[in-house]
Amino acid sequence: MAEGGTGGPGRAAGTTRHLPVRTPYALAAADLRARLVPLGPDTPWLGTDPHGAQAVAETGAHSLIVVPLTLRGAVLGLVSLYRCGASEPFDEDDVSLAVTAATRASLAIDNARRYEREHVIASTVQRRLLPQAERQQAAVDTAHVLLPGRDSGCWFDTIALSGARTALVVGGVAGEGLQSAIAMGQLRTVIQALAGLDLEPEEVLARLKDTADRLADERASLPPADGLHGEPLSAGCVYGVYDPFTRTCTVARAGHPAPLIVGPDGRAVPLEVPEGPGLFSADSALFAPAVVTLEEGSLLAFCTAELLSGDRAPERITRALARPGRSLQQLGDDIVYALPDDTRAAGAALLLARTGTVSDHLVATWDLADEATTPATARVLVRDRLQGWGLDEDTVDATELIVSELVTNAVRYGTPPLRLRLLLDSTLTCEVHDGSTAAPHLRHARTVDEGGRGLFIVSRLASHWGARHGPDGKVLWTEQELPDDPAASAASAAPAG
Repeated sequence: MAEGGTGGPGRAAGTTRHLPVRTPYALAAADLRARLVPLGPDTPWLGTDPHGAQAVAETGAHSLIVVPLTLRGAVLGLVSLYRCGASEPFDEDDVSLAVTAATRASLAIDNARRYEREHVIASTVQRRLLPQAERQQAAVDTAHVLLPGRDSGCWFDTIALSGARTALVVGGVAGEGLQSAIAMGQLRTVIQALAGLDLEPEEVLARLKDTADRLADERASLPPADGLHGEPLSAGCVYGVYDPFTRTCTVARAGHPAPLIVGPDGRAVPLEVPEGPGLFSADSALFAPAVVTLEEGSLLAFCTAELLSGDRAPERITRALARPGRSLQQLGDDIVYALPDDTRAAGAALLLARTGTVSDHLVATWDLADEATTPATARVLVRDRLQGWGLDEDTVDATELIVSELVTNAVRYGTPPLRLRLLLDSTLTCEVHDGSTAAPHLRHARTVDEGGRGLFIVSRLASHWGARHGPDGKVLWTEQELPDDPAASAASAAPAG
């Protein structure tokens, strides 16, 4: 049983001890009633508590109030109040005051327990909704730091996109508790789905804000008696896409700080990203991207706003990133070590990325003629390249058929220039570019139809497929799962130099 107050004469405050039976402490805990007890050498129950009897004698305690800390019929603890020496003994007014104070203390303790329980649940939900391990990307290394704190709505993500590109995401839902963590999980799920559509960063955030607006409308339509009805929602997000072939990073942000960038020489790289409206704000302004070309080995730091608060916070982070010879995880730890204490209490998320490129030995690119014989030429080129990479015959045959269908589609319905690219990583990616912006669609051909099955065949042979559009046309791409890690074998077999 925990005792409040002085912990009893001669006892340290906050100690936990066993309550001897047939004492005022045990009786108060049993019947939940306060007691006013005179103390003296002849007090009979002190014989069952030798340590207490010795302390009473040494301190000269002569009056005791024992008040149980109770709430909803449960005992949370005891408050023991003593008067010693020449002081006046307690009276019934003192008992009433002690009971009132104990009642308030019980409510405060219960509220603290409830808050701690909800905080633990919210933090657990937050961790379960976030990536459980670093995801290996084709041309970028990443590491993250998640600081637990009051804010349980922070999130980060790295998402593999077609063409060896990587989406880097950090965001946060303002507020504390389980509801913030739930809203965070909803937004993270939506942004993962949007990323798979190969949209530009500003389009991803625009559609994410549409979803956020619907979530806000749902909350506003709750009954007035619901605690969430009048609770506002506020969130921000920054979304960047790194392309290792162009070495560019395209970034858009919604009510969130822009990333910080440090080049391989340790110098800060300026990046001015127009600030878009927050995800749950009434502002309907458009999102605008910023594009920066990066050298190989550049470092990007995507931070929640808490990490950038305080004097010269960006300079502090860029200095930490400029330290040579440090791994990404070590750099992230260095940034945390330098944070003000109040930042750590609030909670924050940090995502670090080091840019790279795709090895020339793992990429093959050809410019194709806009001719009827081009599909056959493409099949020969693909077979030769895949055999050079040491892929199995089943994969070669399937890829040959996929490329034939994609190139045929580009020749028939697209416009020049035509380009074919193969990328070998943990998966095999095929890309066919043409100058048309017309979007392809999967058809289900009838039995008597002589054509219209190209994309259907592609969808059956590939694990994933899609189309992404740009200012100079579109790219049809496919991904095939590979049984082993052929990229390592192909790289080791490539000629040196």
